[in-house]
Amino acid sequence: IFRIYSMTKTVTTVAVLMLVEERKLSLEDPIEKYLPEFSAMQVFAGGSADKPELRPTAAKITVRQLLTHTAGFATAGNEEATKLLERADLHGSADLAEFSERLSKVPLAVEPGTRFSYDGTQMEVAARIVEVVSGQRFDDFVQQRIIDPLRMHDTGFSVPTAKRERVVDITSMGADGKLVLDKGPSALHPGDMLNPYPSGAGGLYSTAADFMRLCRMLLDGGALEGVTILDRKTVEQMMVNQLTFLDRPVTQFSDAEGFGLGGSVLLDPAGKGRLGPAGQFGW
Repeated sequence: IFRIYSMTKTVTTVAVLMLVEERKLSLEDPIEKYLPEFSAMQVFAGGSADKPELRPTAAKITVRQLLTHTAGFATAGNEEATKLLERADLHGSADLAEFSERLSKVPLAVEPGTRFSYDGTQMEVAARIVEVVSGQRFDDFVQQRIIDPLRMHDTGFSVPTAKRERVVDITSMGADGKLVLDKGPSALHPGDMLNPYPSGAGGLYSTAADFMRLCRMLLDGGALEGVTILDRKTVEQMMVNQLTFLDRPVTQFSDAEGFGLGGSVLLDPAGKGRLGPAGQFGW
């Protein structure tokens, strides 16, 4: 059993898209429709973290921008805005509601929809929207609507005590050149929740076999062994580059990649130096 960290983001994306299909929300909705605390966002316009110059945003953050990492939260190259984000201690939040409240008080680094920045912050907000729209805790929704139907029996935001001996160690290199157990809390307490809240950006544990079931569901157009999670057209939309409105390079990883809903999209195999066709989807 591994801590799958950012592979959780794809599960969160699936959860949001399930609610879109049920017409309980739209990708074009401003997030303030569900999270009013984001109704008066400001953007960092200059100065320093200690004396920031702020102005109201010209546009509202949308649900689509959360899934495409274009919401405008702190980005590489804007260190002063990033300092303000770090000072908010988002990971110390007791739940996703508190995470959302803390984040809403932090100015954006850039205008929504103008720059891609791969960051977990946006996916935590997406997870909070799932809670508000569904009326369930995020981990309960994921368990009941995705994990259980796909029979991902070893997947969850924590690991039952009886299974904890199966959790893979997190190691580092000791002074003697041998592997030692890392000193971080995740290494010292394997199987515990990775955050105080069920993180939509990086909170899940899973196995290779379990996660393959999620991959097969997507590969087969949203269904697996008679269980339908998403419509085929929704899955196709996930795997289409959503960033055509931005000048390339659009991601900080490679000019040969774009980004769909919840995952990267390969645009130029030769440019990436990776075997596989254009359109390859991954995370």
